[in-house]
Parts: sequence; structure tokens; C-alpha cells
Amino acid sequence: MAETLFVVAPRRLGEALAEELVELGARPARVTPAGVELEGSLALGARLCLWSRIASRVLLRIGGFEVAGPDELHAGARELPWEEWLAPDGTLAVDCVVGGGLTPGITNTGFAALRVKDAIVDRFRERSGRRPSVNTRDPDLRVNLLLDRSRVELRLDLAGESLHRRGYRSAREAGAAPLKENLAAGLLRLAGWPARARAGEPFLDPMCGSGTLPLEAALVAADLAPGLLRAEAGARFGFERWPGHDRALLGELLEEARARASAGKAHARRMPIVGHDEDARAVRSAIACVERAGLRGCVHLERRALTDATPPGDRPGLIVTNPPYGERLRSPQALIPLYTRLGDHLKQRFAGWEAWLLTAVENDLPRYLGLRPARRVPVWNGDLECRLLQLPIAAAGARVLAADAPIAAFANRVKKNLRALRPWLKREGVSCYRVYDADIPEYAVVVDRYERFAVVQELSPPATVDADAARRRLRQVISSLPELLGISPEDLHLKVRRRQRGAEQYRKQDELAVLHEVKEGGHRFLVNFTDYLDTGLFLDGRGTRRRLAELAPGRRFLNLFAYTGAATVYAARAGAAATTSVDLSATYLEWARRNLEQNGIRVDGRRHRLERADCMRLLAPGRGRDDSPLARERFDLVFLEPPTFSNSKAMRGTLDLARDQRELLLGAARLLAPEGVLLFSASLRGFKLEREALAAEGLAIEDESRATLPPDFKRRERQHAVFALRRASPAR
Repeated sequence: MAETLFVVAPRRLGEALAEELVELGARPARVTPAGVELEGSLALGARLCLWSRIASRVLLRIGGFEVAGPDELHAGARELPWEEWLAPDGTLAVDCVVGGGLTPGITNTGFAALRVKDAIVDRFRERSGRRPSVNTRDPDLRVNLLLDRSRVELRLDLAGESLHRRGYRSAREAGAAPLKENLAAGLLRLAGWPARARAGEPFLDPMCGSGTLPLEAALVAADLAPGLLRAEAGARFGFERWPGHDRALLGELLEEARARASAGKAHARRMPIVGHDEDARAVRSAIACVERAGLRGCVHLERRALTDATPPGDRPGLIVTNPPYGERLRSPQALIPLYTRLGDHLKQRFAGWEAWLLTAVENDLPRYLGLRPARRVPVWNGDLECRLLQLPIAAAGARVLAADAPIAAFANRVKKNLRALRPWLKREGVSCYRVYDADIPEYAVVVDRYERFAVVQELSPPATVDADAARRRLRQVISSLPELLGISPEDLHLKVRRRQRGAEQYRKQDELAVLHEVKEGGHRFLVNFTDYLDTGLFLDGRGTRRRLAELAPGRRFLNLFAYTGAATVYAARAGAAATTSVDLSATYLEWARRNLEQNGIRVDGRRHRLERADCMRLLAPGRGRDDSPLARERFDLVFLEPPTFSNSKAMRGTLDLARDQRELLLGAARLLAPEGVLLFSASLRGFKLEREALAAEGLAIEDESRATLPPDFKRRERQHAVFALRRASPAR
């Protein structure tokens, strides 16, 4: 008997699902962005549950009627013969979805589902005196309710649990996977993989993560029904729990699937299906999934950097990949180097291949690939609107963005700067330094070297510069720097520096929490290249920190706005009698603690201590003068390096260095012991110290800006200001 089935697909994959269903013997009657409606038997429904790679669920329509409110919904649902599909002591769950709109009198889907559940329970109680119970996690019968204003439809879920759960991934692994398995299968069909797999073409995902795309590609190549894995693992489809279920029919379907898989795996083993990823833990998880799926020998997974990927097989094939696009842990700007590396590597090593790449609509990261998409197919990854890009990879020089040529002017300036700095770097043992400081107006970037790493800061281009031109130049910079600096492309990081207001300079950019150790002046510091706009070590303060080390021996040292404590490390290791570091951020104080410990300095709360406090309250009487013991202490050496502007919510009022310098300096001077020294540092272009006002308060001032300016920051001379302030000796 013909029944009405609705096969649910991931959003915008209805057409791909319809194509697959035709191959499975179905005749789609209506295709929607969310799925396919068709007429067919329960036997066909069982086949679709077993074989469909794209479907999420297969729903059997059992009734539809008009309603005017919740009472009519209850009455209509109670009339259906639920005992045909559920035993009186069984379990059920009701899911509700909205089509055209909510039914009048029904305010939410939860209430509608409750009314249907009550109707089913009431029917059983009236007829048998017994009633089924609710089990939302693993019910014997899952009911799907569709609300479409005054029209409702009730459907039964033949699948039971979502069909994307193949059985090869644990619940914990499934939660970490960025792609559901049926969405991955849909992407592969859009990329033409089923036909390519039959032809034995190679397949590669160079950023496979937990391996979903290579695994699904191998299932296709091996002609292995995705539902077979569930059945072999002991999981049951929803229809298997119904009274009167045809066990013989399902047995025949499973035997056919096993036979096809046995022959299909032999084919899959003869073709390369490969996945790489830099994350060893993800690769281990993917390999475990391969074992559970019985696909050993059909897919090869290994830890490998993106730029180490090589074409598997001896002919061009298909690349399908889902790189990060800044919606989970990474910001889109931080991913620009990754997309640049990906585009460069594809052009250099995969000529003749075809790549398909999934990316979010809301960012322009694909523009940094340097490849023109031939197609942009709309798809959704959960609630995120995406595009699947088809990227033909032609021979070198063909179909590549014209402006992707090397940039001689930028490269020559970097080489010139390195030649000029090399003697000084060798003589002073400097390993962290500025390489390029927006020397050429067209290439408005800053490049800092941190030993084997490099950080590129993109500055705001003038309004007259075309956005596409700026994007292309940034891509060229990122593409050329690894070779110019002799570093791995994976060790280059990008930060986009715009005009920062308030606490934006301290706002997290990413959530990777990876710290690297670098050395400066014989000291060891932890830096972070991803999570914040700044790395944790200001390279232009190198000379200032050395000056502090000269002044620190035997002195009690106070570091205000201590940030990550680099100045404190210099003072402590130079022999300061005691150190106190003050900052309002618990994150940066913990970072400072780790920096001190990296250098053998134990934070004990006595000789070396960290204080979480608002420096503005400590220094400025008008901000609510801090009456803590710290405000009554006196120090022989005070270092004051405030931000240029801050309106942090945790801080009272705002800080504007140009406006508040006198208040800050006088407050810091009050903390000086007799003969004490206040070293003040400001990084503000055109900063002018209020000398006369400070002198009138009895402070002697010595300009140490030029003496503390590092050679690699000569272009920053106008925004590097360092002054030593002391109490003036009384006239005799």
C-alpha cells in the first residue's frame, strides 16, 4: 500500500537528497529546501533508513486535519489508531515543528507536543486501562507533529534517532565534530563524489579534523550503507519497535547491504582516500572511527601540516574540506594566514585537481585563497549560513587572481631591514624584534619576529585605498613572508589592528590559550600569538626594561599597570630588594606570575607579590582614593606605563593619557621614597609631557626617550616617550 513519506534533509540540501532518493528507487513528488515528499511503501521507507546518506529522518504521514485550537488538536490526535504502532506499556516522545505558522490558541511548540502526548495517553487509558510513558531520549515511538496554522499533520519517525548517527562515532566525539555526517555526505554529493568514487579517483581532505569527510567518502566508495553500521552495533530503527514489524523484510535488506559492502570495500581499498590534520588528538579520534566502521585499509588518516599535504595517487582527484571560518574558537581575521597558505599550496601542488570548500557567508576569508570559485552553492551548517565553493585548480598561472604576483618592493624592504639589523641582532643576542614597520605606504603592515614565529599586524588602510586592493596586498605579504624570514608558514600569525577604544586592546580575539616561550635579554617570557591583539611582550619596551634593570639593584620596585610582568622580571633578576606588580586584570596577573616563575622568581606575597587593584584609584584622588595598605607604602623605583586610553567596566571612570598624565604622574610620585626614581613610559604619537606643571610640583625630569629607543623601532621615535622623574633637591 502506498504511503506518504517525508524525508528530512539538512537545510538547502533537498535537491541533493532527491537525486539520491531516485538512485534508491524512490519517486520524489515534491522537493523542498528541508526535504522530499514522496509516495511509497513501508518497505521503501525501511530501505531509505538503511541507505540514505543525506537524510536526517524518514517520516510516515498517519493523519492530517484542520484545527481551531488546542482542544481540536487533542481530539483529532486521539482518533488515530495509536495501538497499531505502540504497545500500551511502551514509551513515546512527541516532537513539534512549525511550517507556515503556529495554530491559533497554541503559543509554543512545547504546548502543542504536550496536547498530542495527552491525546495518545488518553486513548490508551480509555481502551486498555493502561498508558504508555514518555521517554524523550530513546522512545519506542517517536511522533512528529507539524503545525501549519489551522492545518496539522501527524507523522511517525521510521528512523528513531537521527540518521546522521552512523554508529562509528561516540557521543563525545559526535559533540566535537564540526560537521554532521549526513551534511558531510550532502557536500560530497554536491561535489560529484559518488561518480568520482566509482571511477576510482583519489580523494583528500587536508584539514579533516575528526575525519567526517574522509569517512563519509570511504562509505560511498565502499558502497557501505550508513544504516548498516547502526544495525551491526545493535541499534534499532524506529520502525523495528512497532507491533507487527516485518523482521524478514529488514533481514533481507541487511543481507543485501552486507553483500554490497563486501564487494565495495575491495574497490575502496584500490583507491586513495586520505585525510590530514595538524591536531593529533583529532586524528586519533578519526582513526578510532575508521576501526569502528570496519573501513581499515579503505581510508588513510594521519597527522600532517597543511603545507605538507601531497597529492595521493597518480592522477588528479577531488579535495573537499571544511576549514575553520571563525564561528567557534577563531576570529575570521586570525584565519587569513590559513586561507592564504591553503590557496598557495593548492596552486603549487594540486594543479589539475578540483577543490570544494565550505565557508561561512558572513566573512570574506575565501578572497584570500587567490582562487576564483566556479560555483557558490548555498548550504547551512546547523544554524550557520554557508557557501560550498567549487575551486578548479588549473595549471600554474591559469585562473589565478592576476594581482597575486610577488611584491618586489615589500620583499626588498624586508631584506634591506634584515641586513641592516643583522650586526646589532648578533651583537646584542636579540631574537625578538621588529622586521618591518609600515615602511611602504601601500603595504600598511607591521612585522615582528619572535624567534621561529612572526606576527603580522595589519593597520587601517586610508579611506582612499580600495578594499580589494588592500586585501590582495595583505595576501601577498602573508604569502611571501615565510620564505623571506625562513620560517614555516604555520608559524606566521596575523592580527588586524584598527583604532582601539576602551578595553578593545585587551579583548580576546581567539580562545586557543596556547603560550610559547621566547627569550629576551637572558630572560624567558610566555607570549600568545592568537588570543589577544597584543602578544604579552611589547618589543618596543626592550630598552626601557633594560634601563629598569640598571636602576633596580637593592631597590623596592613597584610596577603599575603591570600587564604580563615583563618589567618586573627584569627588575627582580637584576637584584631588586622587593617587587610589587599591580594590575586590574586577573588574567594578566596570572600571566605575570607564570613569567616570574619561568625565570626562577617565586611569588611569595612578601618579597615578590602581585596585587589586583585599579591603578587609577591608587594614583588619582578624584577617582575615589584607594585607602589600602598599598597606597601608604613607599618605593625606591616606580615604573608607570599606562594604556593610552581605557574605559574598562572594572575601572572607575576613563583613562586618557594625554588628558590624565599630570594626575597619574603626581599620584605615582607620591609613592616614591626619598631619593626614589619614577620611570614613566608612554606610547602615544606626538606625546608632550607637561614639564612646567610637573616641575612646579617639585619634580626633576630627565628625558630618556632616545636612550631607550631600540634600533628596530627608529620609525616609532615620535611615539616613544620615556622620562625619569625624581624629587628635586631643595635649593641651597
